Amino acid sequence: MPRQLRAGVDERILDAAAALFARHGFEQTSLKSLADAVGLSKAGLLHHFPSKDALFEAAWEQSRVICRHVLDLVAGMPAGPARERRSVELLTDYALDRPGMVSLLFRSMTAPGEDPQQAQDELLLNEMFVIEPEEELPRAVRIVGALSAMAVLTLLANQGGGDKTTWRPLILATCYDALGHREA
Repeated sequence: MPRQLRAGVDERILDAAAALFARHGFEQTSLKSLADAVGLSKAGLLHHFPSKDALFEAAWEQSRVICRHVLDLVAGMPAGPARERRSVELLTDYALDRPGMVSLLFRSMTAPGEDPQQAQDELLLNEMFVIEPEEELPRAVRIVGALSAMAVLTLLANQGGGDKTTWRPLILATCYDALGHREA
């Protein structure tokens, strides 16, 4: 299989697996359901990834790469609404293209303690949105609400087979509202 084609297949597998892991967790996601999600047999899936553990780790790492990339792009911006808007825009664009990856990244907020390295994801998100540990609970709730809405809405945008460009401004407006930064 040519390298580009293989990379595309692996990317599709990782995103589908990430979506299943985000929805059901590692323990409740079977190898068969992972293979079915990408239209492969279990043997075909294991040809790409040697085990469910390897697939899980690869999906987590890819979601962290996305988060680090977004963080790198906003790191020079001062804390506040402009940085949060840009973070939401970048994450939404990733999520519309790879909804499973972004949903898995956000799982650290909705299913704490499932993976020992989730604390690393939380720190990346805290740094992206400049969340201080001593901050008030309402701000943390707003951020979790915005990111959870993004995860759900981008999954829906991808399931419906509709026009993602129609969904994007609606998702962004929802996230901005949840953060308390109404669209002008």
